[in-house]
Amino acid sequence: MDVVRSCPPGLAKKSPACVPPGLAKTAHPEVGDVLEEDGFLSRYILVRDPGYYGLDPYGTYYRIDGQVFQVDRTTQTVLALIGSVSRVLN
Repeated sequence: MDVVRSCPPGLAKKSPACVPPGLAKTAHPEVGDVLEEDGFLSRYILVRDPGYYGLDPYGTYYRIDGQVFQVDRTTQTVLALIGSVSRVLN
């Protein structure tokens, strides 16, 4: 079944098609973005023991879709994109 055919008319014309405006965010956070409890925070996987991987042992790091990024523990603001999981965590 064509995805656009199963969408409401207003969403079928959007770009990306069939994605509500509030969900049409980029898949990866960018520096300065705040990770919010919007139902999608669970897709971010906490990197446990970052010192083991040569990262700041006191920093907070998450990974999503093959990328590792550092966030401020208190504000959940993205501080830096560290790089690919294969390069950082292997």
